[in-house]
Amino acid sequence: MGFFKIIEKGPGLKRLFIGGVHGKEGLSTIKAIKKISENDVNEGTLVIYNCDETRYISTLNPLYYQSEVGKEILYLINHYQPDMYIELHCYKKESYPALTNIDRIKRVGVPPLIELEKGVLIGSVSPQIRTKIFRKEDICITLEMPCSPSPETLKIYMNFLKILAGAKNRYNLENKVRDIYPEQVETSQRYARIIFGEYPPF
Repeated sequence: MGFFKIIEKGPGLKRLFIGGVHGKEGLSTIKAIKKISENDVNEGTLVIYNCDETRYISTLNPLYYQSEVGKEILYLINHYQPDMYIELHCYKKESYPALTNIDRIKRVGVPPLIELEKGVLIGSVSPQIRTKIFRKEDICITLEMPCSPSPETLKIYMNFLKILAGAKNRYNLENKVRDIYPEQVETSQRYARIIFGEYPPF
C-alpha cells in the first residue's frame, strides 16, 4: 500500500499529502490518494505519499515522532517544506463519538473533529507538529473517513482532497469550502482560535 507521486505545475503552493500514518489506515487512504490526478493541480507542487502498514501509535503521542514512520514523515516535511500539509486518516466506526466529542479538548488536548458529511471528518493535525514545525499561516488539515468506507463516503473524501489539491492559497481554499460547508468553516475558525488565538480557519 506504499505509494509516492509528485505533481509539478510550476510556481505556487507547495502541498504534501500523507496517507495512512499509523496502523492499517493506508489500506483505506490509498483508495482515495491514488485517484488524485495531474488535472487536479492547477499550479504549484503536490507531493503524495501513502505509508506502509505500521504499529499503531497516536500522532498525539510525542513518541510517534520517534518511531520509524514518524521520522519518515518529519523528513518529508523538512525536505519539501510544504505550505499545505494534509494527513489522510481513517477511523473505526466505534471511535466516531470520541473523535467528535466536544470535550475532546479537555481529554486529549485538541479540539474535536468536524463532520463534513457521511462520516468524513476534518480537523487540525497533531499539535506535536502543528505548533512546532509549521508557520501559523500554513494550511494543516487532518482528513478522516471510516475505514473501508462506502462508495458515497469515499467520493466525498476524494472530492475534498481534489479541492485541497486545486486550491491556490488559504483564502481561495476557505472560499471554496465555505460555499459547500459554511457551518463547518465557522466551527473550524472557532476551534482554530482555541489553539492560536485570532487566526484564520483550517
